[in-house]
Amino acid sequence: MASILETAKAAGCFATLLTAVEVAGLSAALDSPGPFTVFAPVDDAFAALPPGTVQTLVDNTPQLARILKYHVLAGAYRREQLIDQAEWPSLEGAPVPIRRAEPFEVKNATVVNADIVCDNGVVHVINRVILPG
Repeated sequence: MASILETAKAAGCFATLLTAVEVAGLSAALDSPGPFTVFAPVDDAFAALPPGTVQTLVDNTPQLARILKYHVLAGAYRREQLIDQAEWPSLEGAPVPIRRAEPFEVKNATVVNADIVCDNGVVHVINRVILPG
């Protein structure tokens, strides 16, 4: 079985996320044993942000790291476990709200592919970048 980062690289739709993780200095953490639950925005989710947003975040690595950590939970949680609670604490510190009915949503993003199990956690593919606050 592959790690979270290996799985994301193999999928081919997370280039922006992988670059952001590298720029923010979080690659080693996401390649560690974890386990983690990652809400992974696809490339189209980053492309949908207002023009210049991604570059602004790349230029401000503390803010970029904060946003990326908001997409990660400590522990490996599948969909059936996540919907048991209305919100979960992110690594960033702010709670991530979970929609407990259909469709399965995380804050303002729809989960388009849930429960991708990796060596060091679980990935849930989302269609939007989520922001703390």
